[in-house]
Amino acid sequence: MRAFTKFAWAVLGYNLLVVLWGALVRATGSGAGCGNHWPLCNGVVLPRDPATATLIEFGHRLTSGLALLLVVALVVGARRAFAEGHPARRAAWASLGLMIVEALVGAGLVLFGWVAQDASFARGWVMGVHLANTFLLLGALALAADWSAHPGGFSLSGRGPLTLAAWLAAAALLVTGVTGAVAALGDTLFPSTSFAEGLRRELSSESDILLRLRILHPFAAIAAAAALLGIARMALRLRPDDRVRRASLALVGLVAVQMLVGLLNVALLAPVVLQLVHLLLADLVWIALVLLAAAALAPAATAGERSPNRPLDALPQGG
Repeated sequence: MRAFTKFAWAVLGYNLLVVLWGALVRATGSGAGCGNHWPLCNGVVLPRDPATATLIEFGHRLTSGLALLLVVALVVGARRAFAEGHPARRAAWASLGLMIVEALVGAGLVLFGWVAQDASFARGWVMGVHLANTFLLLGALALAADWSAHPGGFSLSGRGPLTLAAWLAAAALLVTGVTGAVAALGDTLFPSTSFAEGLRRELSSESDILLRLRILHPFAAIAAAAALLGIARMALRLRPDDRVRRASLALVGLVAVQMLVGLLNVALLAPVVLQLVHLLLADLVWIALVLLAAAALAPAATAGERSPNRPLDALPQGG
């Protein structure tokens, strides 16, 4: 099982790289590098004399295909390592289903021409769906790895407040991610020469809808940060064991760094490299939240472990 755990973490890490490559495709306008052909590239299996955009897009397809094969291998490994009904096995199957959806959404973007300089509202909507599905995929992969080492899954009995806080934080982070995907698309299609110009265009009723929606992202990010810090504090108060403490500190640290990078991204007018860093941090924040929820909502390790909804001063004192 230890080998499976290492493999699952490696698959998660590889998928993070694939996500970043996909963002590079969008940020460089290379989505039409293979034309409107899928799964072929410009009507052939291997493109000849490819342009830079074709290399970027075709490379993303190759890495995505390998990611699918790795997730299939993860499912096979889970079936061999764990009994039916084991949470790591269920998470692996969920990863495969979400990976298939990811591939279909990517194919739809190409086949419907929602790539390169297309500024349709449909593209913005599908980009939001794409981001949400990516979050769910990364979360499922993280749970497959985590539950292979910490079996038990979620135990929700008697943990209403913590469960509700986890759902609210996840929803806030998903909304932030979706608005961030739309904002990043707006940055790509309608680059600004200054912060003031960008703000003026966002507030203008004559601007494209993708530009006007961009202003939602900072407010969603602030709300999500508050929700994430809230659940980290609640988890530490209700269940202060080492696993929860590590997950909470990781989440708080990532949120702080992400907010700083977000400010830099706005101030520097969203350079491509900083967009990729911002996306990577968003993915890591989501993974940290999933792992914190897995730790805080895990079954009690022993009968003597305190209830996650009892404060420390409510525990019986020895002596």
